[in-house]
Amino acid sequence: MHVGIIGGTGPAGRGLAVRLAAGGSQVTIGSRDAERAAGVVSATLARWPDRTLAVEGAANPVAADAEVVVVATPWDSAPATVRALADALAGKVVVSMANALVKDGREMLALVPPRGSVAAAVQAAAPAALVAASFHHLPAAEMEDLDAGLGADVLVCSDHREATEATMALVHSIEGLRPLDAGSLNQAAAIEAFTAVCVTLNIRYRAHSTLALAGI
Repeated sequence: MHVGIIGGTGPAGRGLAVRLAAGGSQVTIGSRDAERAAGVVSATLARWPDRTLAVEGAANPVAADAEVVVVATPWDSAPATVRALADALAGKVVVSMANALVKDGREMLALVPPRGSVAAAVQAAAPAALVAASFHHLPAAEMEDLDAGLGADVLVCSDHREATEATMALVHSIEGLRPLDAGSLNQAAAIEAFTAVCVTLNIRYRAHSTLALAGI
């Protein structure tokens, strides 16, 4: 699977990229600046000289040519970034992973985007894309550290069965992660908002916690 990560030079995008590559995917990290993307990839891969990781850096339009595309931009720039690439994303599975959060002291607070969730805004910006929401509750630092063992449930929601299945397959390719079908894209609002609770707990307990649901 070739996965493109639009706006993937930040911690969340880098972490997802190396984990997907370790699981066998070919990954293109995209950025507005192709040289910046290439530099980030070079520095990231230098941490793992003994591993073969198929990760490259490129401009966002190149990342958008991948089979499956992940949107890893900051939440407030996601709609505009996706709108500019809407034609390239038509008919493709597009995974939104951003959370609308703001820090207030030692807490993270969830914001309510105009359409209720970042994922809904991404779907509106690229109406012909098959949008799913996922990868929200994973600590970026642990994702980027390939020596750190993962153990987490990852929620996936979408209005498109093909997008749900493709996203769950991506999650399953990462060792230690279990994908769970959380329903329609309407669930993205609650899923994204709960990230504020997860991050606040990590701040308070100086931890890198993950989500695990019992009984399923």
